[in-house]
Amino acid sequence: MTAFARPERNLPRHLLVRLADGALWLVALLHVLLAACLVVALVFVSKADATEVECGGANVLTALAKSDPTKLAALEAEAAAVPNSKGIFWKIEKDGVPPSWLLGTMHVTDPRVLALPLEAPAAFEAASTVIVESDEIIDEKKSAAAILMRPDLTMLPDNKTIADFLKPGEREQLEAGLKARGIPLTLVSRMKPWMIASFVALPACEMTRKAAGASFLDKKIAEDAVSQGKTLKGLETLVEQLAAMDSLPTELHLRALIETLALGKTIDDVFATMTDLYLAGDTGMIMPMMKAVSDKSAEDFGYADFEQRIIVDRNKTMATRAAPILKDGGAFMAVGALHLPGKEGLLELLRAQGFTVTRAN
Repeated sequence: MTAFARPERNLPRHLLVRLADGALWLVALLHVLLAACLVVALVFVSKADATEVECGGANVLTALAKSDPTKLAALEAEAAAVPNSKGIFWKIEKDGVPPSWLLGTMHVTDPRVLALPLEAPAAFEAASTVIVESDEIIDEKKSAAAILMRPDLTMLPDNKTIADFLKPGEREQLEAGLKARGIPLTLVSRMKPWMIASFVALPACEMTRKAAGASFLDKKIAEDAVSQGKTLKGLETLVEQLAAMDSLPTELHLRALIETLALGKTIDDVFATMTDLYLAGDTGMIMPMMKAVSDKSAEDFGYADFEQRIIVDRNKTMATRAAPILKDGGAFMAVGALHLPGKEGLLELLRAQGFTVTRAN
């Protein structure tokens, strides 16, 4: 099944143009930062009933196939040129030790994502060590402490509020957008724009499930590892993730936040597209789709800075810290799928360290 197989509603061209701006950047954020995902659960602790919550949403690439097939073909060609652009489950080998495994994840609670590729459960059961981005995610109190201990990374300085940075009319837009998600502006007004974005860039279904205590994929893997007596290792701290996000310009965060609010429920379509691509194993297509659905250049919104700080730099950290663990074999590693493809992706970095890495699904 490809990412374009299911019937979807058409989206107008002007909407597709808007989707390639700040909204897509913010959605990418939710898929590469565990800290951003945890913020939702930590702030909204109501534990509401999330039984049978469905996200819905339409695949924007289906609409693009009808409105601009030439552009879609160009995106597919760009994705095909990305090293390791297909597959979310990989085998890692080195002479003399048992194989290890690497799963690319989405930081979501979608049951289809939680189901794992067919080959993954047996590999997980056989592993003695499980590696995740941050082992702090299994302990909400520890996670909250890590975030609260660094208010300089999450809160605006000098008693400022988000209103101090907004243009006329944007406060009403922000307030209405948050209210639609059940979030009073007063609750988050002193948070930095990227923190507020953690709520805005999630579809309502994910907000509801996370607030109800549902574990996203990485957290579930970590919890299963501990419950089964496996050794759990983390590659980053949550503070390191927060610092990476905070290193990007405030203007970038604020613009992305405002543009995302303007999309309303269309954020469901963006999530649906990313989920379809993930389930189809088309990880190399995700970033080209985000950057090139419109006629705007990637530089116009600062994607290069985002990719460097949030993806590439962290890839290097993960590869360096994972290597000593992987050298003994028998490990199951799970990190965000956007860290896998590309010349500077985690797979190529592991190969450069002497590991043999082959697609396993």
